[in-house]
Amino acid sequence: MNKNAYSTIDLSARRSAQMGVRLNKNAYSTIDLSARRSAQMGVKMKKEMNQSTLTAILNGFSILALLFMMFALFAYSSVSRRLETANENRFELTYNANRFMDGSAYLTNEVRAFAATGEQVHYDNYWNEVNNLKNRDIGVAAMQEIGITADEQAMIDSMYALSNELVPLEEQAMKQVQAGQQDLAIEYVYGADYNDSIAKIDSIKEDFLAALNTRTLNEVQALNRTFDAIRALMVLTLSIVGILLVLSMLIIRRRIIRPVIAVRDQMGEIAQGNLSANFQWESNTSEIGMLVESIHETKRELKKYINDIDNKLAQMAQGNMNLSITDNYRGEFLPIQNALSQILDSLNEALLHIHQSAQEVSAESQRVASGAQTLSEGAIQQASTVEELSADIRDISDQVDRTSKDADKAKQSTADAGMHLQLCSRKMDALMAAISDISQSSQEITGITKTIQDISFQTNILALNASVEAARVGEAGKGFAVVADEVQNLASKSAESAKNITELIENSVRLVQLGTALSTETTQALSMVVDSSQQSADLVAHIAESAQQQSQSLRQLTAGMDLISGVVQTNAATAQESASSAEELYRQAEKMKVSVQQFKLRG
Repeated sequence: MNKNAYSTIDLSARRSAQMGVRLNKNAYSTIDLSARRSAQMGVKMKKEMNQSTLTAILNGFSILALLFMMFALFAYSSVSRRLETANENRFELTYNANRFMDGSAYLTNEVRAFAATGEQVHYDNYWNEVNNLKNRDIGVAAMQEIGITADEQAMIDSMYALSNELVPLEEQAMKQVQAGQQDLAIEYVYGADYNDSIAKIDSIKEDFLAALNTRTLNEVQALNRTFDAIRALMVLTLSIVGILLVLSMLIIRRRIIRPVIAVRDQMGEIAQGNLSANFQWESNTSEIGMLVESIHETKRELKKYINDIDNKLAQMAQGNMNLSITDNYRGEFLPIQNALSQILDSLNEALLHIHQSAQEVSAESQRVASGAQTLSEGAIQQASTVEELSADIRDISDQVDRTSKDADKAKQSTADAGMHLQLCSRKMDALMAAISDISQSSQEITGITKTIQDISFQTNILALNASVEAARVGEAGKGFAVVADEVQNLASKSAESAKNITELIENSVRLVQLGTALSTETTQALSMVVDSSQQSADLVAHIAESAQQQSQSLRQLTAGMDLISGVVQTNAATAQESASSAEELYRQAEKMKVSVQQFKLRG
């Protein structure tokens, strides 16, 4: 009964918490609802342009200015390219005009030079220009390709005509030079008629260059003026864009950012639960104004709900559960109203169940106290028996520990003896190796004595040969015969000494062989002793390990008995506490009945 009552209360609390979460998630919906209500009362608000409309107007002007700026940049780029092309064309026209004129002057100079000097190179240069280089034709073609006016073409044609009229005459003058009539040729090329024709060509050249220069200069100057005008227009457009941006920034700061900051601060106060914070901004028909009105409306609604909830909770705290929620909550606050109603219903039902359960708990607690007392006496007897059994196990464990320690000492002593025996075995191995080396050396000495005997034999033969040779020589070989005798005596003594050494070495070899046999037998006996010692050590180690395992098992058994003893003692203490708690439960149940009777419940 009590468990169900608390579950009902907890369920209501969780549902209320869920309502609060949903309220936070849908706070914007509440503000939006308030904004729509304020919009319906828009006649009572101050009329003001929307921030979105004002921003759209400023942005529209800025976009138009930027579009115009883009158009100006395109025009600026186009005029810049045209100006560059005009300057290049002016240079090319002037260059090709000079090329045309230089070609004509070159012909004149070569004719005069040929007439004056008669050198063939000038004649060749003249016809190379006419037939191959053709600078006049190339210059005219280049100018026509770039573009010239009709007047300029007419002047070129005039120069061509005059120049072509001179070509046959110049050819005639060069033929005269070749024919030996150089004076006639000079008279012609330096004469008045020829000079008049050249003067006419030069005059037309000057007029052509002046006209060409004037025309190209005017085109370049016109493009420069257009270029400067576009640049000034771009500067003006940039200034307008800058002014619009500054104006937009100021308006946005004054009409959007400042109100938004104020709204943010106010919403922060609301989020902190401060609904009485001062908020001076007035509502109007703009978006920010509608948002301000929504905040005012939200604060009014929240204050109304909080006051109603505070009133109901204050009465519930005073024990008055005979309440009902009469105010109509709106929107997402409606679940709070439902939750309060459910809490009141649940508390009334839970308190009624608690009152009934207190009476049942009082009766049951007396029976629990009696059973707990009996359980406590049995637990005390169990604790005494377990304590005696634990003491006996501890004695056995101490004896096994002592046995384990003695086994460890025997194991260590056996290991030490095994180590010493192994050391003796290694020493005997070293002794056998030394005796083997001595035997090997004796064999080598035997070979040496054999060598000495061979030397003695050869020396004896040499002494005999020397004696024979000395006898053959006669009186002159007497001294040599004495030496041969001494050598023969020395050989005899060496042979006798070698024989004695051989006998001594053979005796030493026999003794070494005997020592080798004895050391081999000793080594085998030591090996058997080492093996037996190792087996003894293994058996002692096994005994020590078994003793340690028995000691460990007894310690675990002792720990288990200690744990059982602790549990039994704890059960005994718990049984005594349960008996005390049952009596206390009976007293608390009586107090609970008195406390529940203080609440004013429905019905």
